Amino acid sequence: MSTTNPRNRSTAAIPPVPTEELEAMLTRLRLPAIRDRLDALLEEAARREMNLREALAWLCAAEVARKDQLRMEMALRLARFPYVRTLEAFDFEAQPSIDPAQIRELATCRWVANGDTLLLLGPPGVGKTHLAVALGREAVRLGHSVQYVGAMELISALAKAQAQHALEARLTQYAKTRLLIIDELGYLPLEPNAAYLFFQLISRCYERGSVLITSNRPVMEWGEVFGDQVVATAILDRLLHHSHVLTIRGDSYRLREKRRSGLRGIRIKRHRCRKPTTTTRHPPMKHRSKGRRKAPISRPSGGPVFVSPEDQKRMSLDRNH
Repeated sequence: MSTTNPRNRSTAAIPPVPTEELEAMLTRLRLPAIRDRLDALLEEAARREMNLREALAWLCAAEVARKDQLRMEMALRLARFPYVRTLEAFDFEAQPSIDPAQIRELATCRWVANGDTLLLLGPPGVGKTHLAVALGREAVRLGHSVQYVGAMELISALAKAQAQHALEARLTQYAKTRLLIIDELGYLPLEPNAAYLFFQLISRCYERGSVLITSNRPVMEWGEVFGDQVVATAILDRLLHHSHVLTIRGDSYRLREKRRSGLRGIRIKRHRCRKPTTTTRHPPMKHRSKGRRKAPISRPSGGPVFVSPEDQKRMSLDRNH
């Protein structure tokens, strides 16, 4: 009794395929990378003297690389990053308060896989958004879904959805993202309804996905940001449960080039407004001519005033002066 390998029986039943049909089969199998570069790949495999198994692995690797590239391009478009920032381009020497080893650990995105929160805190211009975008791109590269949104844009979208009775759908859209990046929280205070909407979002994302928040305000000042200490405490209770907090101290990147060029900040001299004072107008003083003292004008009592020719001459000189 002959024993035949089932694999051999299945392959033996396949008739030879004309080479001109290969392109159509690759299209049907959705292997565009192999189809578009088939001749070049086969020539490279022959040049390296690969056997059939090695050549097949070479072709599959090319297809996988192409699919990964397309997937990342699509994921980056869906993430809506405002610009391209990478960890390699970050200047760690300009921000000595940041530990490069800690950033490399965050770049592994284990915290994203665990559903943790990352808070990047610090004054404006120290690189919070740069790090947020760079870490978001690393998460995309590792296969996580990411969405970037500014804090005020987020609040506006939630308020619009609430007005259109579609808040539940919008909250679900944000919460299903593996990593939600909320940038520039705290630059403007939030109204009570906006704070309540933000609380709903954080509650929906809690222990379901990761949230990365950048803020110029320390967490102890978030009561002022949300306008309600109770709401702020409830939000922080969920954010800080499984969290990593990175506080950046240093000067602004935007002002560093200004200092290098030797320019200094322009100081605006403020003049104190003085209260206007009331001045008393005095009648103009009469100028007297230099020389001997004028003799008084004789005024006969009860009659007209008689001015002598000498007095008229002195009065004319006084008017000229």
